[in-house]
Amino acid sequence: FDQQSISTFNEDQLADIRKKKIGIVFQSFYLIPNYTALENVSLILEINGIDNSKQKAEELLVQFGLKDRLHHFPTQLSGGEQQRVAIARSMAVKPKLILADEPTGNLDSENSQMISNLLFEYANKNQSSFVLVTHDLKFAEKCDRIIKIEDGTIVSS
Repeated sequence: FDQQSISTFNEDQLADIRKKKIGIVFQSFYLIPNYTALENVSLILEINGIDNSKQKAEELLVQFGLKDRLHHFPTQLSGGEQQRVAIARSMAVKPKLILADEPTGNLDSENSQMISNLLFEYANKNQSSFVLVTHDLKFAEKCDRIIKIEDGTIVSS
C-alpha cells in the first residue's frame, strides 16, 4: 500500500495506515449525533494531529456546499447533507484510498453530480484512488474500471 508491502505489518502499523491513508464512506452516515457538522469533520483531523483542524474542516465543508450548515447537528441536516458531511470526513486527512459504499445513494441528481465531481477532483489532485459500490450508472461510467456484480458473481469487468 502506497509503495509499502503491508503483509508483514503488525496490528498497530495496519491501524495507522487505516487511520491516515484510508478514508471510508459508509452507506449509513455514522456521524456523532451530539457533534456539529464541523466537529464531526474536525475530529478526524484532531485525532491525526493535524494543526488548524477546525479551519481545514470548515474549508472542506464549504467545498461540499455546507457553508450555512457548519454548526448544525446531524438531526438538523437532511439525509443528503449528512452524506456530504460523511464524505467530507472521509477525505479530511487526504487519504490515498477512499472506500465508498453508495456515496451518492442518498443525494438528489444535482448533489450526486457535485459529489462525484469532488471525488474525481480529489483523486486527481492527491494522486488517490477510490473503490466504490454504486447503483448510479452515471457515476460508475466516469470510473477507470467497472466491475459488475450480480447475485455475488462477477459478470463483467
